[in-house]
Amino acid sequence: MNYLLSFETPQIEKIHEGKVRDSFRIDDDTRMIVVTDRLSAFDRVLDTPIPNKGAVLNGIANWWFGYTKDIISNHLLRQIDPNMTLVKEANPIKIEMVVRGYLTGSMWRGYQKGERTFSGASVPDGLTKNQRFENPIITPTTKEKKDRPITPENIVKEGLIDAATYAQMEKTALQLFVRGTEYLASKGIILVDTKYEFGLLNGELILIDEMHTPDSSRFWSVADYNANPETATQIDKEYVRQWLIANDYPMELSDEVAAEASLRYIKMYELITEKSFVETDEPTKVRMNRNLINEGLIKDVLA
Repeated sequence: MNYLLSFETPQIEKIHEGKVRDSFRIDDDTRMIVVTDRLSAFDRVLDTPIPNKGAVLNGIANWWFGYTKDIISNHLLRQIDPNMTLVKEANPIKIEMVVRGYLTGSMWRGYQKGERTFSGASVPDGLTKNQRFENPIITPTTKEKKDRPITPENIVKEGLIDAATYAQMEKTALQLFVRGTEYLASKGIILVDTKYEFGLLNGELILIDEMHTPDSSRFWSVADYNANPETATQIDKEYVRQWLIANDYPMELSDEVAAEASLRYIKMYELITEKSFVETDEPTKVRMNRNLINEGLIKDVLA
C-alpha cells in the first residue's frame, strides 16, 4: 500500500518540517505544503504512517477553506496534487486557537483531576464526560515543540500578538466553529472541538494550516451521542489516542489500528466533501513528481 512519510526534491528548497506537514519555498510570495501520512499524538510523531491520511487532510482542509472564505481570507492558492498545495506566504502567529463545544479528551482528563480553569476559561463543577457546553469555549495553546496552554492575557504579555489581533482571532474562531458545526450537523456529525491557526499577510489576519480535519478536530456521530453521550463513536484521531493510552503509549500502531484509522479518515473526507476518495496503485512520489513537472515547478531530469 502506498504511503508518504517524507518528500524531498533537490529542485525545491525545504524550509520547514512539521509533525505532519512539510513546507517548501517556491518564491517570496508562495510556499508549497506537502501533507504526509505521518501521525502525531501526544506531541510525538509515531513510527507508523496512516495510509491516505495526507491526501485526506489536504482535500478536507482545502474544501473548508473554500467554504469559509466569506468569514475570513485564507492562504490557499490551489491544490496541485492530492498531497500538495500552493499557499500564500504569511507570517504565522504562534498560537493555536482551540475551540471546544464539549467536555472531553485532555480537558476531561484534567477535569477529573480537579481542574476547573483551562487556558483562562473556567468551567463549573458537576459536569459529566462528553457534556455539551452551553456556549463553545476557547482554550488557546502555544505552537511550539511542546505546546502549552496559555491565557489570552499571557499571549499579549509574552508579545505573541497584540490584544486587538487576539480579539479578532477569538471572534473569527467562534464564527468558523459555528459554520463547521452547522454544516457537519447536516451530515449527522458533531463537531466536538477543533483548532485554528492564523497568520498575517500584509497586515491582514488570514486563516492558515488546516481546518476541521480528523487531525485537528474531534467528530462524533449524532445518533451515537444521542443514544449514549459517554460512548459516542469517534471518527477522528482520538480513536488512535485512546488506543495509545490503553497500550501504554507505544511508538508503533498495530496494522489493524492503522487500517481502521485510515478508513475513518476516508469516511470523513467523503462525508464532508461529498466526493468519493479515489485510491490508485501509482507510487505516491512518482505522481507528485509528475504533477510538479506539469506545474513547471521542477524540471524532468530524464527529458
